[in-house]
Amino acid sequence: MKVYYMPLQVLAKLSWLQNFSGKIGNYASKYSIAPATITDIQNCYAYLAYWMNYRNQYKEYLKKLSAFKDEIIKGTGTASTPPTAPSFGAVPTAVAPGVFTRVTALVNTIKSNLSYTEADGKDLGIEGNESAARLNVHEAQPQISVRLISGGHPEIVWTKGDFDGVDIYVDRGNGVWVFLSTDTHPNYTDTAALPAIGASALWQYKAIYKLDDEHAGQFSNPVSITVAGV
Repeated sequence: MKVYYMPLQVLAKLSWLQNFSGKIGNYASKYSIAPATITDIQNCYAYLAYWMNYRNQYKEYLKKLSAFKDEIIKGTGTASTPPTAPSFGAVPTAVAPGVFTRVTALVNTIKSNLSYTEADGKDLGIEGNESAARLNVHEAQPQISVRLISGGHPEIVWTKGDFDGVDIYVDRGNGVWVFLSTDTHPNYTDTAALPAIGASALWQYKAIYKLDDEHAGQFSNPVSITVAGV
């Protein structure tokens, strides 16, 4: 089965849109695309790229600011230099919401044209099966397992696929599921304190994929392992 032409992750979508918006003008005549539509698609890329860059740089700035704050509160010695807030140029021309809704509609129009060729589709990055990613996003379910590693701590084994990471939840034998951690690079080691020496407990884990800071798909089936004090 062909893969979906539109990437799942926002940054990958932005890269895809850069290619599409940069080339779509070359096909305006062949596919009877109005100049206003071409301009809108190009503006969509510029506007989205601006705000994605703004968001990413500001998130990094807030991390540095938080670390600087913690240093002031808890640190010793001479404080480091405060982080500098990012600066940005003029905001590009604003566009209406629903960027990828409009882009997808245009893609569907192009691909339904009798003059459409696979070569055009590959150049524009629109060859693929639209149903594949929808199934992946809504029905994806992490397949996880758990094992003990050195020190007796559980390691949750999972695969990343097309997603940003997973949120992991744990039940430490009391029947209550609580959030444990967000993990973006497999695998994850649970470093929580183990039971007292001579005691044991049954810990359970489950996970759900994350995509663009939101949950995606279904929770995994729970897995369990017995941990003991060492």
